[in-house]
Amino acid sequence: MSILEKLGLGQKTRNSSPNIGKKKKQKLKEAEKKKIKYLRILIFSVFVISILITLPQTTFQPVASYTIGEPWRSDDLTAPFTFSLKKSSSEIEEERQEIRQNTPPVFHADQNAIVSIDARIDSVYRTLQPVLDNYLQWQRAKLNSESTADEDSTRFYQERRLSGLDLSEEAWNTILNDYESKRLESSNETLLIEQVQSNVRNIATELLNRGIVDRTKSNIKQEEIIVRNLIDRTERTINVERTFDPNEALDYAESQLQRSLTSSAAEVGFEVFSKIIEPNYIYSEEDTETILSEKMDNIATTKGAVEQGEIIIRKGDIVTEERANMLESLAEARAITATDHEKLLRFIGEALVIIAAALVFLFYIYLYRLKIFNNPSMFLLVFIVMGLFILGSAAIYQLESVNSYIVPIAVAPIILTIIFDSRVGLTATITMAMITGIIHDNSFEYLIATTVACSLGVFSVRDIKNRSQFFFTTPGVVMGSYLFVLGGFALTRYTGLDQFSTDVLFVVINSIFILFTYPLILLIEKLFKITTDFTLLELGDTNLPLMKKLMNEAPGTFHHSLQVANLAESAASEIGANGLLCRVGAMYHDIGKMDKPAYFIENQNKSNDHDKLKPKMSALVIKNHVSEGVKIAKEHDLPNVIIEFIKTHHGTSLIKYFYGKAQNQKETIPEEDFRYDGPIPYTKEQGILLLADGVEAASRAMKDPNYSKLENLINRLIDDNINDGQLSNCPLTFKHIQTIKNSFLNILVGVYHSRIEYPEEKKKKKQNEEKSKQEDDKQTSAENPPIDEEKDSNEKSGI
Repeated sequence: MSILEKLGLGQKTRNSSPNIGKKKKQKLKEAEKKKIKYLRILIFSVFVISILITLPQTTFQPVASYTIGEPWRSDDLTAPFTFSLKKSSSEIEEERQEIRQNTPPVFHADQNAIVSIDARIDSVYRTLQPVLDNYLQWQRAKLNSESTADEDSTRFYQERRLSGLDLSEEAWNTILNDYESKRLESSNETLLIEQVQSNVRNIATELLNRGIVDRTKSNIKQEEIIVRNLIDRTERTINVERTFDPNEALDYAESQLQRSLTSSAAEVGFEVFSKIIEPNYIYSEEDTETILSEKMDNIATTKGAVEQGEIIIRKGDIVTEERANMLESLAEARAITATDHEKLLRFIGEALVIIAAALVFLFYIYLYRLKIFNNPSMFLLVFIVMGLFILGSAAIYQLESVNSYIVPIAVAPIILTIIFDSRVGLTATITMAMITGIIHDNSFEYLIATTVACSLGVFSVRDIKNRSQFFFTTPGVVMGSYLFVLGGFALTRYTGLDQFSTDVLFVVINSIFILFTYPLILLIEKLFKITTDFTLLELGDTNLPLMKKLMNEAPGTFHHSLQVANLAESAASEIGANGLLCRVGAMYHDIGKMDKPAYFIENQNKSNDHDKLKPKMSALVIKNHVSEGVKIAKEHDLPNVIIEFIKTHHGTSLIKYFYGKAQNQKETIPEEDFRYDGPIPYTKEQGILLLADGVEAASRAMKDPNYSKLENLINRLIDDNINDGQLSNCPLTFKHIQTIKNSFLNILVGVYHSRIEYPEEKKKKKQNEEKSKQEDDKQTSAENPPIDEEKDSNEKSGI
């Protein structure tokens, strides 16, 4: 029966119709294959082209790879042409620092500062005069005992408050007392406030003429400053020591006032001065930075030259910093002088190596992983994962400030191992190591370190048992591998462990990034609808609601499922299949029995509900647990890979008990009505589950299990399934079947250990019994000598 007929799409009337359907189906298949072929070509092309586009184009390496501190392993190298020696980054930075220290900062001269300060001084005097006049009027009213004294007092305080002069109480008292005494006595002496005004004006003028900068001089590292007059368009350079900063200006004013005035008047003058003074040299950060930028742009990047024919380095010489600088200078000079033809040849060479490395992986997928090759989404997933980390490594390599070991290349093969298998992960490791090694200027050290670290990372996740194994073991393995390899390379150098110390920090960060693999896998599972070991670990928890429901509603089935899980997992591990997948599939394979648990023998106590049904109806009830299990699985969003276990765990096998019962009742029912609907298993894991399910159920029903009975039972059940064609689609070999039989036998012997006598034990027990009997006979003979039966008879008769 064709697939179209099974789906109900086959023609029933005309004989020629199925041929038309087959032709149409063949055309659809060919069209689908053609579409998938073009998709593969597109995906692979985008992968390769993306890498080629990101190849570093800034340098042209004309010599072999080298490492500072190691011997030069190539032949003697002479300068092919005269080229300039470039300065090291430290030398250029040193020159930059020198420019910063020696370039005078730029200040703008404020021409209006003197005018502004004069205006402030005059404003203080004008504001103060009404306050003094009101105070004098108040004092006169008090002397003359006038009735307006209180009003004059109020008016004075109100005028003082409105003046806004922020002077201390001592300063006010000094000014007011001086004004009162000299005005009441009609003295011709100069008022204190006038003396203060004159001295403050003179001092401010003197300071502004010399210049007051708007920042502390201790923050000005240079000895000179540039002062620009934007109005006159002039510029002059003056010594910083000739100027004053705000603090120095106050100190100078205080000393000058104390020298010219009385102490009380000097205090008043200082308060007034501190209120009206302001800098007249304003710092311009923009102009200063412009000058700095111009000078730094003019820094020469070279220092001398290497003449044509001059020996740069001889074979066996240690690559020092100086020689490395000469090699880098030669590379840059060669890049500048290289023709377009030479650059093209270099690009083609690197492209050929990268394409060859990518083709190795492609051929592996084609030859050994056809499921990935024929599935466009999985094919795309593989190259997306690899491509992202290769492109990230290429981008980081072009950043001088970041070490390339910070990129967690190991994440890609680890993801592929968890999703597919360790061989895909290892092949991806080799491919990515080769490509990134080319990108990193043919770095042999990077190639080896990446290969070792990624390979051991793959080994650490090939059989995940719990999350802690991934979160602690894998990052530790990757970090340890990097440090081991890089430490080995460091020991081959003669300049110490400086480079190794730098790499360690970035390797540690690299290992931390591996922790992000877990959320990445969850994202991939959602986007590509795949099931990884992480999901299986979660589903293997018996505390999940569905498992608890199975335990409560069908406890016998729950126990049976756990026993089948143990059998299946053990057998799968023995033949190299996915033991975790087998275990989880076995735990959920019979969830459909929750619908009618009492109809299954493992959940029955005394009565059997099948006694009330005809054999055909009983068979329908039994078969229904498969479709019901699929329904429950879909309701609980179980992965498709688990649903396939539910569908295939009986294949199309015969329900022998009820079929035999129907025959005994002489019912004429086709055998197909007593067979499961299938499909038959098509993976190793599904085949193992089918066998484990039947073996566990039959062994549990055995009354007096012993080693021989269990062995015969396992052989008979498995051979029956093979002869019935239930394993015809499974990739299980004869060797696999034998291993599975032995695994089942070992597990069941352990389960029924207390009730089984092993052949060796039985033989040994028999020998011990015979030996013990012989010893007892000897002891009896020694203790009881032979009796004369005639004499004994005579004695008994009294003769």
